[in-house]
Amino acid sequence: MKEQDLIRIQEAYDFAEQAHHGQVRKSGEPYILHPVTVADILVDMQMDVLSIITALLHDVVEDTTVDLQTVRAKFGETCAMLVDGLTKLEKIRFQSKEEQQNENYRKMFVAMAQDIRVILIKLADRLHNMRTLKYQSEEAQRRIAYETLEIFCPIAHRLGISAIKWEMEDIALRYLNPQQYYRIANLMKKKRAEREQFIEDVISRITEKLDEMGIEGDISGRPKHLYSIYKKMTSRNKQFNEIYDLMAIRIIVDNIKDCYATLGIIHTLWKPMPGRFKDYIAMPKANMYQSLHTTVIGPNGEPTEVQIRTWEMHRTSEYGIAAHWAYKEGSIVPGGSFEDKMTWFREILELQHEARDASEFMESLKMDFFADLLFVFTPSGEVIELPAGSVPLDFAYRIHTEVGNRTIGAKVNGRIVPLDHKLKTGDIVEILTSKHSYGPSQDWVKIAQSSHARSKIRQWFKKEKREENVAKGRDLLERELKRLGLDPSAWLSEDKLQEAAGKFAFNDIEDMMSAIGFGGITAAQICTKLTEKMRKEAEEANLIELTSEPKELKSPGTKKPRPNHGVTVKGIDNLLVRYARCCNPVPGDAIVGYITRGRGVSVHRMDCQNIPFGMDGEEAERVIEVEWEDSTDANYSVDIEITGHDRRGLLNEVLQAVSESKTNISAVTGRSVKNKMSLIHITVLIRNIDHLSSVVERIKRVQDIYSVQRTMQ
Repeated sequence: MKEQDLIRIQEAYDFAEQAHHGQVRKSGEPYILHPVTVADILVDMQMDVLSIITALLHDVVEDTTVDLQTVRAKFGETCAMLVDGLTKLEKIRFQSKEEQQNENYRKMFVAMAQDIRVILIKLADRLHNMRTLKYQSEEAQRRIAYETLEIFCPIAHRLGISAIKWEMEDIALRYLNPQQYYRIANLMKKKRAEREQFIEDVISRITEKLDEMGIEGDISGRPKHLYSIYKKMTSRNKQFNEIYDLMAIRIIVDNIKDCYATLGIIHTLWKPMPGRFKDYIAMPKANMYQSLHTTVIGPNGEPTEVQIRTWEMHRTSEYGIAAHWAYKEGSIVPGGSFEDKMTWFREILELQHEARDASEFMESLKMDFFADLLFVFTPSGEVIELPAGSVPLDFAYRIHTEVGNRTIGAKVNGRIVPLDHKLKTGDIVEILTSKHSYGPSQDWVKIAQSSHARSKIRQWFKKEKREENVAKGRDLLERELKRLGLDPSAWLSEDKLQEAAGKFAFNDIEDMMSAIGFGGITAAQICTKLTEKMRKEAEEANLIELTSEPKELKSPGTKKPRPNHGVTVKGIDNLLVRYARCCNPVPGDAIVGYITRGRGVSVHRMDCQNIPFGMDGEEAERVIEVEWEDSTDANYSVDIEITGHDRRGLLNEVLQAVSESKTNISAVTGRSVKNKMSLIHITVLIRNIDHLSSVVERIKRVQDIYSVQRTMQ
């Protein structure tokens, strides 16, 4: 360490000692020993100078009269930000202690997402607090131990800092279940001599073989941690004498080539147990852990776990992210792969914006980030990390929000599966999407297992409804203005609409349009305000006679264009127009015309694959502009495909939903497909795109419906 760095650390120590002067911990020791020990833990992790300085100062704002501005002025902006991230919210009043604690955690995690050092310092702080837990009351011991197991141990696991995780877990077990802790500890001691002899024999045989192959390696045996043994006993419902792999042999070599060569030696010495080999070198864990794990039938027929890794991998296994966190003065320089592994930090920030309160934030965090994980593959071989119990919908939204919203089905390992199919580590997942999908179904919120996916689904409903209402409101306002004989383009200017929105106390124009769309206010009321000034002037000039039902103001001689099946061809009259059966356009769809040979103009949806966009010559010239008439009373045939869970009564409920929307059905077919899925095709007669959307929404509300999409013939 440079002399300049030592001077800065000394300054921080002197400042902290003065600030904490006279304070003592519950153990009776001077308080300054706590920040010094926290700093010492970070030194062992080889953290940077600023982390050590922050560790010395981490309690000065919370527990002394020093304020954040003083820390900022003396030690810099970054140090102040780190200290602030570690400082609890004490001055704000909360309804309960639990609410306050959740807010404290939310503050810490948001700060952690901005700079990982916040949580590394917090873990060192929590480790020392756990080591001195005996000085707390029994109630505090249990509360802090439970909190550590629920929050801080999973964080240490996600960051790969096993050295801290294991120690905190063992201490927590001692206070939460002392009877089991001391029982396991005593049983481990009884077998110690026997175990040490066993390890000595194993190491001797491995060393001999490595020497023959010219491989240098450090071989050691370590007992499993008490908490990991306790978890195996409880999760598998076994007694201590039924747990065989109480020890793990660790072999550390110089390079990856030697790792695989050593694995070959182990498998020639002892027979490997089927299904117990894991290659975390080729496919590292999300927390960057790398190692080869194999379990063999060792001497005396005892199952023995062997871990093989390089020195660099060993350091990562002990200190995780801290081992990869490279600093230069004033700048952070992690590698590209490191950035990829830590994308979940950015997701924490996103989660914080979406959560309604701190309790929801913490629940989502526990569900998505602290739960057990599974790893699945995209068809291209990319590894995707998901919470245990995830389904294809969680995978889809993890890939991209738009992929999730457009999902119509899924394949797992090449087979079509329902959207609630439970994924397993190693599955290859492919999401089937359609641009004609109408978005998530209401059932998706129950099907999705991750808070990330649920949040995105709720966002879609919230946003989609608003956008739909805004568009509907604008359309109703235009229609009302036309009914009054007024030109919408002249009356729907930004300033006029803003003035009307202000008169009705709306925040902006979109809020007003949305209110018209969902019926909170009528288009006629808005028109009354828009035309108020004009009507007053007309009354004064006696130009317009007002009636209770305003008449259309038309210029003499103006003729309404004659409708042609609800569609007009721009610039041409009296052409035969028909709707293409391949895509069945309805009012509201973006449309285009195609001049056929002898059958007039065929009207297609803009996204129809039968339109020769991008071609040259005669074909391209036959594509012409068409537009919908302002209003039409015609009905249009639309084909809809519905997928859902195959159960009794599903088809009846779908037909009932369509019937409730006062929509005629011209055809219906339904059949069962693989994996308990049902496929229903119905043809409905609808008036326009809004009518179609309302029908689709009703169908999506039916329980066990996975997707609803419009199809082409």
